Amino acid sequence: MEGCSYYLAMVLSQLSYGVSSILTKFSLSEGLDPIVFVVYRHVIAMLLLAPFAYVIERKQRPALSISIAAKVFLLALFGTTIHLNVYYAGLAYISPTVACALGNVVPSLTFVMAVLLGMEKLKIKNRRGQAKVVGTLLCIGGSLIFTFWKGGYLFKGFVEKPLIKGYNTELRHGKENWIKGSALILTSHIAWSSWLILQAVVSKVYPAPLSLTALMCFFASLQSSLVALFFAKDQASWRLDWDLKLFTIVYSGVLISALVYYLQTWCIRHKGPVFAAMFSPLQVIIVAIFSATAFAERLHLGSLIGAFLIIVGLYCVLWGKNKDGVIAELPQNGKGVLNGGNSMNDRYSDEA
Repeated sequence: MEGCSYYLAMVLSQLSYGVSSILTKFSLSEGLDPIVFVVYRHVIAMLLLAPFAYVIERKQRPALSISIAAKVFLLALFGTTIHLNVYYAGLAYISPTVACALGNVVPSLTFVMAVLLGMEKLKIKNRRGQAKVVGTLLCIGGSLIFTFWKGGYLFKGFVEKPLIKGYNTELRHGKENWIKGSALILTSHIAWSSWLILQAVVSKVYPAPLSLTALMCFFASLQSSLVALFFAKDQASWRLDWDLKLFTIVYSGVLISALVYYLQTWCIRHKGPVFAAMFSPLQVIIVAIFSATAFAERLHLGSLIGAFLIIVGLYCVLWGKNKDGVIAELPQNGKGVLNGGNSMNDRYSDEA
């Protein structure tokens, strides 16, 4: 049952990200300052998680040394401050559709980083290694087909009339600059992939996921507040009203920065960074289903083909990792090992 909980946690995480993506598109188009958004959501998450972390993990939480604090500071820097602020800056130059497509480089980036750092074992000559490589490529290719192939048969929407009116599929972005925008978006996803890798390292030396997430949100709030001093000086942008922008901030603070960050930290600690990254393409499918239901958007043949490839690719990677039995643990020598400390050759033959 515990094995299934990791899969359910990651699917729930991508579902939450999908809803957050829709809400954020609405709120940014209505004038929500992205830097203010990042600050508020992490302050909310920190205030929510801190009491639970203090009580629940009081006995298992190790002392916060300078070394660990520095690692958590880097976690917040890569996973929130750089990733989110640079991502929203990139949206000013390109459409959300292109930004969403570029987000599907996360599985491959994380996979390559993990292999280079020895956290993920890859033997291309056996079926397990081939399944992981082919699955990663299928996920990326399926995501690109899903996003960009608008030809073919246009299927009817799930509803005839939009359940939510006033939706504009493209955010307003003034200065169209594909190269600059793409560079910013790719930079943000490199930072996110680095966060996934670093999270696996930090969770081994600080095995208290609630406390770790609360500390990360604390540092993220400080870092983003410092950024806001230079780029969000307008006091009006900090004013909150009872509207969709406030709901988006609260939703992202509670569900994304608190719950989802905690679930990802927990999964990465037990299953490794590649496992968490491979679920990212599901967000494209979730957003499309939501849009077809709520906004009566019509799906193309490419959408179905892309969704099928994403699911097949995800299955291939998860099958390969399941056969591998690899859980990304990092002992002092920094190398990934199997459960129980055995090497891969001790457990599997090269022919499997």
